[in-house]
Amino acid sequence: MLNFKKGGLFSRKDEPEPDVQQESGAQVLAVWGSPGSGKTTTAVKLAKYLADKKKDVALLLCDSTTPMIPCICPPGELEGDHSLGSILVANAITQTLLKQGCNTHKRMRHLAVIGLQKGESERCYPTAPTELIRQLLEALRDMASYVVIDCSSYIYFDELSAMSILEADAVLRLMNCDLKSVSYLSSQQEYLKMGGFDFGKMYKAVSNVKSSEASEHMEQVMGSAVFSIPHSPEVASQVLAGNLFADLGLKDSRGYRKEIEKIAREVFGV
Repeated sequence: MLNFKKGGLFSRKDEPEPDVQQESGAQVLAVWGSPGSGKTTTAVKLAKYLADKKKDVALLLCDSTTPMIPCICPPGELEGDHSLGSILVANAITQTLLKQGCNTHKRMRHLAVIGLQKGESERCYPTAPTELIRQLLEALRDMASYVVIDCSSYIYFDELSAMSILEADAVLRLMNCDLKSVSYLSSQQEYLKMGGFDFGKMYKAVSNVKSSEASEHMEQVMGSAVFSIPHSPEVASQVLAGNLFADLGLKDSRGYRKEIEKIAREVFGV
């Protein structure tokens, strides 16, 4: 499978366009989990990791109740103020429409972001039909080398997130080190089974693990976790500042950076 098409969204007129081959691994990753488990943060950091490696990546933010674009980067960092809502009201989703609806990052030319804008909600747009959502996911595959989808926790009420989980090549399932996360995830099992979800493509991860927490005990409850994402005060500060595309340079963030790299290697082969 090829990366972004020549002459596409990420090409530059003054640069040659190399023929880049897809790495062996997943192309589309859905990031999902319990509320407050760091889904958006993890999705953004994975997309940034790929973009920093000069891999063209599209980041799709599904949350329709809380627009996440204002929460992940300061105003002015993205070129354009396009909305996911304007894509999902079209009669059909074409490559041209999708590219026009992407917000490219001014510093990271390999990154595009799609989501609702500040002040919007699901009430601003009519409900998107299933076929249009399917077209969106297919168009993202055709446009991008890699697609990272930040899914909402409430998949029963969010068809875009639910379909993303079902259609993705891999799913990264996050949970916190608490019983509330365990209860939430167990409540979603039957719904996923009813939808025909392939549990073999799921990667389990414990998120925001602090040294004082017994993550081994949590693994016994949820099954063996493939990844353990440690707590990082620097990441927490970036979340509060709404600046998740910033680099992580502090020594205390080394463990967090290593785990993001580990996820990218395991899932994407990058």
